[in-house]
Amino acid sequence: MFTQINSGGIRAVRGYVVSVEADVSNGLPGFSISGQLASEVRESQERVRTALRNSGFRFQAKKITVNLSPAGIHKGGTAYDLPIAIAVLGAFEQADTRELKDSLVIGELGLDGCVKPISGVLPLVDAAREYGLKRCFLPAANVREGMMIEGMSIIGVESLGQMAAMLRQPSSIGQCTPSMEEGVLEETYDVDFRDIRGQLVLRRAAEIAAAGMHGLLMNGSAGTGKTMVAKRLPTIMPSLTREEDIEISKIYSICGLLPPDRPLLSRRPFRSPHHTITPLALTGGGAQARPGELSLASGGILFLDELPHFSRGAIDILRQPLEEHKVTVTRVHGSYEFPADFMLVAATNPCPCGFYPDRSRCSCSELQIQRYLDHIPRPVLERFDICVDASPVTYEELNGAGGTGEDSASIRRRVERARNIQAERFSGTRIRFNSRMGMKETQEYCTLGQEEGSFLKTVYETKQLSARRYHKILKVARTIADLDGCGLISRKHLSEALGYGMLEERLWG
Repeated sequence: MFTQINSGGIRAVRGYVVSVEADVSNGLPGFSISGQLASEVRESQERVRTALRNSGFRFQAKKITVNLSPAGIHKGGTAYDLPIAIAVLGAFEQADTRELKDSLVIGELGLDGCVKPISGVLPLVDAAREYGLKRCFLPAANVREGMMIEGMSIIGVESLGQMAAMLRQPSSIGQCTPSMEEGVLEETYDVDFRDIRGQLVLRRAAEIAAAGMHGLLMNGSAGTGKTMVAKRLPTIMPSLTREEDIEISKIYSICGLLPPDRPLLSRRPFRSPHHTITPLALTGGGAQARPGELSLASGGILFLDELPHFSRGAIDILRQPLEEHKVTVTRVHGSYEFPADFMLVAATNPCPCGFYPDRSRCSCSELQIQRYLDHIPRPVLERFDICVDASPVTYEELNGAGGTGEDSASIRRRVERARNIQAERFSGTRIRFNSRMGMKETQEYCTLGQEEGSFLKTVYETKQLSARRYHKILKVARTIADLDGCGLISRKHLSEALGYGMLEERLWG
């Protein structure tokens, strides 16, 4: 007998529906699975056979053929165990699979027949909804995650025997309906900007960077607070909308990185890979084409500490994502597109030992310093709209002289106001932030008065600025004006924006 039920697979960061077909016929007894399968899917026949036996099912010796369609797409993961088992039961007429015509079935099986949790539930349930299915049978441990997708009925399954019993008595199937309240999770952080003492310039630069999604490069000796500032940047960025939260959580769901007690991430990502990371780990890909660090940072912060210590290949790989905000990876099984819409933040020391220009502690030669700084390619360096020095913290600042700094909530309110101005400004376009403006938008939204234009012209000619640097100044000045609630860019805004390029000019020319 032939039977067919719906399951799902993941390609890049999107789910798709897979048809699991099973047929039982006379012939040489055996169990075969086809459909361009990864090793873990081929191995599922042993898990399924043993789980069926240990769940109390007995079959005649028949030829069992299972096909996963479409056969032209490579399939990996362990989510096919449960649907294969149910399809086999249906083919042996030991389960009525007619109840599953409008359902998606996914889950990994243990040898005792228990249904184990899987990764990638969010994109799989979302794909089922787009395909027109009405409900999903998921591992019981994944029910809360599946309920985050609206418009789908979710049924939790704890064992193969339990699901077979539900199919024998459809009236016993208990469905969980998604609730908006279930998806409203508190956004919590363990850090706050009030923890930072001193570093007023660094704090201000971080606020401007967050408001306009500008790339931020911090330079300074070890222990001056660069990493502290970077880790607190998500706390001053606007809260995620539900749509953003689901899209970001899909990526973490695929990688199995969602917090065990939270079905959604519910806060801006912060990724800080070690400098030994490979280009492949940054972009994603591999045999199963999974997202990398650039995709995990999408919607939040990618922090590269000790930037010159990263391999040249890892730094160069950032060029396309910073330009297109996505990563395209080509492998034997096809091309995969991953999101990479993040804010780039990096920190560097002024020299290999980290103490320059304090010659009482720094013994690096000028050649060593130059080689160290030249390790950052110019095309990537140009992506940092704001470059700022982190000065050493004084004893008085460290011990709270002048009171504690402003907290993250107060800074976030200003950032949100500036983001709202940008949302209104770029309404109807694909641009969302000042940092993403092209030449046309810069000319339209960064107009200068006569006095401001004369001032910038003098600076441009005196310092022999490049066209790239000129447009960076205008974009940053536009963000500073938005933070001040000003429709026009003033000389004060231009002067501050110019100051955030002095470090780049001093160190790299």
